[in-house]
Amino acid sequence: MYTHLYTLVCICNLFSTLLAASKDAVRFLIEMVDIFDNPILCKKCKKEMKKSNISKNGFELRALVCPKCNQRIIHPLDEAEYDKFKNLKNREFRVKMRLVGNSYAVSIPREIVNFMQEQEKILDDMVRLCFEDFGKVSLNFNNFLKE
Repeated sequence: MYTHLYTLVCICNLFSTLLAASKDAVRFLIEMVDIFDNPILCKKCKKEMKKSNISKNGFELRALVCPKCNQRIIHPLDEAEYDKFKNLKNREFRVKMRLVGNSYAVSIPREIVNFMQEQEKILDDMVRLCFEDFGKVSLNFNNFLKE
């Protein structure tokens, strides 16, 4: 009886410790600041770098650019998202085409849908489908193509 009670007390203490630690972790994440909000000096010429945006393949990447030597630093989070995009873009997916009623359906891999949702692009029920060339069909999810 006492060993079970002791075990229960130990488990309660463990949970209270974990709860306190998770509160600290959440507080840290909320209070965390972006390194780009602070002045950063260029490694080469020691001048303060200026905030800028760089466009790559439709991505807007936050960056710091040195006004003297044009040295660039891309924000690490933006660079990680861009790398994810490049990896998905270079990957080939094999999907099945199924007959549904009088039409065919092709499933979109979960990795692509997750990436698009992470980029805050809301997927609508309708997308634009184009027959581009012999053997090539494209889907366009951009919101500006809505009619």
